[in-house]
Amino acid sequence: MVTRRTTMRSRSGTKLYAVRDESGQFKDIQTYQRAHSADLRQKSKAETEAARGPLEKKVRQAATDAVESVKSSVRGAVATVEKAAKRAMKQVSSSRTAKKQAAKSAATTKAARKPAKKNAAKKAAKKTAKKTATKPAKKPAKKPAKKPAKKATRAPAAKKTATKSPGKRTAK
Repeated sequence: MVTRRTTMRSRSGTKLYAVRDESGQFKDIQTYQRAHSADLRQKSKAETEAARGPLEKKVRQAATDAVESVKSSVRGAVATVEKAAKRAMKQVSSSRTAKKQAAKSAATTKAARKPAKKNAAKKAAKKTAKKTATKPAKKPAKKPAKKPAKKATRAPAAKKTATKSPGKRTAK
């Protein structure tokens, strides 16, 4: 869709195109030179149709027809695959319900046995807790003492005596 543009000039004198929105506010401002050259570069739909030859039109139409036929056949294939998948899901779900019922009955018999096991585990835990409470805490073991470092066997260096050497003093 072509937008209506208003021509105007800037302060420096450059010709401008101004595009306004429905409320009348400026939506876009372009220089006339750039907008006009862009318009010339773009061809209309009628021009492109006229530029095509009759053979190209036939080829394009045949291609669009082929695409449509492939799309319709794919839609049909997808529909049949979906129907088959639904049938398979129904068969699987019906066999699963029988398995679920069998699993539930087995689970209820196991649940009846669980409290005895839990009680035995609780009693064993209480016993170990009582034993550890009555025993006195052990003292941590001492680490072995480190061996003293060996002294150097070098001969001691000669001691230097700190004496001030009489130097020349400069007068300030």
